[in-house]
Amino acid sequence: MPITYTVYSESGGIHKTTWTANLAKAHARQGFDVLVIDLDHQAANLTYLFDVEEGRDDPDTDNLVRHILGRPGGDFEDLIRSTDEGIDVLPAHDMLEEFTELLLQRERFEENMGDDFNRYEQLYNVLWKKNNVQKNYDVVIVDPNARAEIMLYNAIYATRTLVAPTKPAGKGNKSLDGLSGLLESMSENLGIDVGVAAVILSGAGDTSTHRRYIEQMEDEYGIAAAIGKRESMMDEMWDAQGSAFKVVEEGWHNGEKGTRRLRDREIESLEIILEIASYLVAEFDVELPEEPTLNIENTEVIS
Repeated sequence: MPITYTVYSESGGIHKTTWTANLAKAHARQGFDVLVIDLDHQAANLTYLFDVEEGRDDPDTDNLVRHILGRPGGDFEDLIRSTDEGIDVLPAHDMLEEFTELLLQRERFEENMGDDFNRYEQLYNVLWKKNNVQKNYDVVIVDPNARAEIMLYNAIYATRTLVAPTKPAGKGNKSLDGLSGLLESMSENLGIDVGVAAVILSGAGDTSTHRRYIEQMEDEYGIAAAIGKRESMMDEMWDAQGSAFKVVEEGWHNGEKGTRRLRDREIESLEIILEIASYLVAEFDVELPEEPTLNIENTEVIS
């Protein structure tokens, strides 16, 4: 099986989607074939970020929900879009907004027909049993909607592993507690092993309060890495429609390529993202195909 995980946290404002994009890019830099699956029906999602939105609002377009419901409109491989960053994306479709209702309708139908149906196993079946995604990809990352609902449970069931971005604050600590409870419940009720591969702290500062929460989280959960506030770099990803690597290496600023004055801390942030990706590879006990690098040779960096 490939490296598989879902990026999720109960905390808000922790750049869940941008973390997914950046980790996907880091894995691609490591030499892996990477697929990211967008399960978020909101407009500001991976599908927009990687500029693969064509057909998302067309009710006749084949999409992942149709395949999960057992009503595909074509081959699974045709759903996947390639990007200029070397990452493949299975894009979101507006039908995701009705995912829970549609899946429960199918569950009632299957049960009325006398067939067994596990509502949480359907994404798993589509990916691994029906379409053998593991044959083409070394890394599969799922970015679900922020709500704890059937869609999230399908993502967790399919990947069995979480990466949890959060904040060094009391609310972030409580979100991790809630996440641990969710995983424990899923493990017991579904009979599967589910775990957290990494906790990533976003917006970590050198204050006494942040240090205290970081120490608490390290003791309870372990932390893959902490990264400071990089709002400008993360926000610019939406204008560049790509990862933070694209923003920094191509010099995106205010929606224009080649106009950014790069700083040491932004280069350091990209290096931390690569370190987190390497940490995850080690957690899955997979050999690294190649040592990742940054493409900043022709870029002026200021302190």
